[in-house]
Amino acid sequence: MAKSVPGATAPAPTAEKSVPPASYEDALAELERLVAQMEAGQLPLEKLLEAYKRGAELLAFCRNRLDTVEEQVRLLEDGQLKPWKPA
Repeated sequence: MAKSVPGATAPAPTAEKSVPPASYEDALAELERLVAQMEAGQLPLEKLLEAYKRGAELLAFCRNRLDTVEEQVRLLEDGQLKPWKPA
């Protein structure tokens, strides 16, 4: 039986799902909402499949953005990433 989660909403209609997120942060926020809904067990099977597909799209978008930013950092650092050292 599906559980309801206060404040959770169902995924957007399928027509809107192909729209890419405006930013990495937007994609991550939407992905987190989808994961919460899926983990709560509140989605019917068809909506669960749609949420999984959208989640895969969002994950690919986030990975792509991270790869792009990492490449930009490499270029800025002349091809060598410097190890992070806490203060």
